[in-house]
Amino acid sequence: MAKAPAKPEAATEAAPRKKGKLLLIIIIVLLVLFVAAAGVVVLLLLKKDKGGGDHADAQETAPHSTIDLSKPPAFVPLDPFTVNLRRDEGDHYLQAVIVLRVGDPKLAESLKAFMPEIRHRINLLLSSKLPSELADTVGREALAEGIATQVNEALGFPAGTDSRGRTRSNGPVQAVLFNSFIIQ
Repeated sequence: MAKAPAKPEAATEAAPRKKGKLLLIIIIVLLVLFVAAAGVVVLLLLKKDKGGGDHADAQETAPHSTIDLSKPPAFVPLDPFTVNLRRDEGDHYLQAVIVLRVGDPKLAESLKAFMPEIRHRINLLLSSKLPSELADTVGREALAEGIATQVNEALGFPAGTDSRGRTRSNGPVQAVLFNSFIIQ
């Protein structure tokens, strides 16, 4: 009868060994999948860095990503704007202090000749906006791009569309910066 109790003990020892082996196999499979996924991500990033990405995307980011430090940009401050916003959401007004970044200091001086048209276009653009459109940073960045497009068009640089259908201008105004932006 001594042999009968030994068999249940052997059965209980075999069950933990099978569970341990199964757990080890699952962990190894998950590690292999993780390493494979990481390898794919690294390959995609390396391919993108070597120019494997879309050529149109590289052209879009090139003017904004490279700045020649030997020729610092010039900043043209504009007089403050105070406009009534669209009345769809009640009576609100916007007060904004805008600065234009241009690549050439000589151009900054010649902008003064175009200032009445520039201010007119910016006033029309600002007054066409709803307060909800300007409440977050995405809306303000879109407004800044719209102002840059309007100013460049006033200077004789018409806007075109990029590969994604967005309006882009290759004019002398590189960026529009808001020093103050108040909606009431």
